[in-house]
Amino acid sequence: MANDPADLVSAYYEILQAGADSYDPQRLRLILAPDLDFEGPIAGRIRGADRFTRGVAGFIQTHRGIRFLQQAITPDAAAVLYDADLPRGTLRFAEFFRFGSGKITSIKLLYDPGRYTAFGGR
Repeated sequence: MANDPADLVSAYYEILQAGADSYDPQRLRLILAPDLDFEGPIAGRIRGADRFTRGVAGFIQTHRGIRFLQQAITPDAAAVLYDADLPRGTLRFAEFFRFGSGKITSIKLLYDPGRYTAFGGR
């Protein structure tokens, strides 16, 4: 798997969109730094690719589709804006990435946690 930032972002969303039956946490770990720094509204701040791959499984099981609205990718960072269809509504997400040594080293995820749970997110 290529470690170019654009390829990493593409692979990340390909994994998220594959669906619960096809989710492969090991494949996701291949593009994440082992000490990944993640921050999100519900999970708070967590450290480690293993914890992240377990936590993101709920989103993968819940969403019904992702529509990308905008993205910007540089050699060391990326920002992606997208709408995700959840069981009871559509919610907007913004995700910010940092890269290092050919891996995703940090992810900051922004969304409305109240609407996420109201729309059936887990």
